[in-house]
Amino acid sequence: MQTNTILSLVGACLIAASGCSKKEEKEAEPIAPVQVTAAAQQSIRRIVAADGVLWPQDQANVVPKISAPVQKFLVNRGDHVQQGQLLAVLENRDLAAATAESKGQFDQSESNLRSTQAAAVPEAVMKAQTDVDAARQTEDAAKRLLDNRQKLFEQGALARKLVDDAQVAYAQAHSQFLSAQEHLRALQSVGKQEQIAGAAAQVEAARGHLQNAQAQVEYTQIRSPITGVIADRPLYAGEVPAPGSPLLTVMDISRVVARVNVPQAQAALVKVGNPATITAADSGLSAPGTVIVVSPATDPNSTTLQVWVRADNPGERLKPGASVRAAIVTATIPNAVVVPTAALLPGSEGGTAVMVIGADSVAHEKKVEVGAREPDKVQILSGAAPGDQVVVAGGVGLQDKAKVRIVKPGEKDEDEKAGKDEKKDEGKSKEK
Repeated sequence: MQTNTILSLVGACLIAASGCSKKEEKEAEPIAPVQVTAAAQQSIRRIVAADGVLWPQDQANVVPKISAPVQKFLVNRGDHVQQGQLLAVLENRDLAAATAESKGQFDQSESNLRSTQAAAVPEAVMKAQTDVDAARQTEDAAKRLLDNRQKLFEQGALARKLVDDAQVAYAQAHSQFLSAQEHLRALQSVGKQEQIAGAAAQVEAARGHLQNAQAQVEYTQIRSPITGVIADRPLYAGEVPAPGSPLLTVMDISRVVARVNVPQAQAALVKVGNPATITAADSGLSAPGTVIVVSPATDPNSTTLQVWVRADNPGERLKPGASVRAAIVTATIPNAVVVPTAALLPGSEGGTAVMVIGADSVAHEKKVEVGAREPDKVQILSGAAPGDQVVVAGGVGLQDKAKVRIVKPGEKDEDEKAGKDEKKDEGKSKEK
């Protein structure tokens, strides 16, 4: 009787030990649930990403050319303006008075020119012609007198001295006639043009003074050099802007330019005209753009090249000064082996790997070489082939040659929920 009892106890222990061994073996080889997708053969874009800052397409710091107090502002910060629009007016009463004075001088010089052309010169020419006629008549009279006295002297009826006196008078009259002729010729050929030219020069000088005075007045009217929005207006009416400091700042933000710094190794891939996408770091707003500038020189401090990406900015949602990230498409690779980015895992021996599920539902670690990247997918240069079932969920911590169970998205969560429900039911049973 005692022997049978001992045998029964030994048998029970063996059965219990056998059950524990099977349970441990079962726990040692769990079947991991994973989600998979097939490696595809499709085109992928090679993207160069870089960070930078937004700038306006155009900006103008409006600096007045003269120093004067601000009489009034016609715009405020945030107002949209057109090119040539009046923005502010400076005090200009003294300049307006100087302009009026210059206008009077100009009108006076024009009047003098007209008088010279119409009256002064013709009068001088007429007087010179009259002098020539008088000198000719005097010369003729002196010649007749000389001829008469010479005849009388030859007849012995007149003294020699009277002939000599007549000859001197004729010489004087002839000289005066020649002088009057030369004066008339000078007036007709040179003097007239010189007098008119002098009067015209006075008109031009007066015109220059007037234009300068008018320009000074126009400088007091501050106009926008570009179409845009008022970004800054640091002064109030009555204040005098410091020399060289802007009175207003106008920005054209209908387009924005992202100035990004691209690593030197990737900059060789970037060309003017490459499409790109600008994404604001704070708001996540994005806009398509185009590369317009690739710097020809490397920054020695950062060893990067600056690239400019211009993008339209409808609604002016993107603000200059904001930090952005630019994704520049440098090429499109056709017929590439592509897997989701989630499929990439750190390899057990370093590098990058993917888990490929075979037909036997066993995971196989494949070391891969990665090429072009997009946000949601990557190119596999080697290590995977089109059609391979790669793990995209559940691969973290998964061992090579581990047994797996392929589930659909959401199925794993349902299994876990079912397990939790079973544990909850067991707890309730124990309480009862």
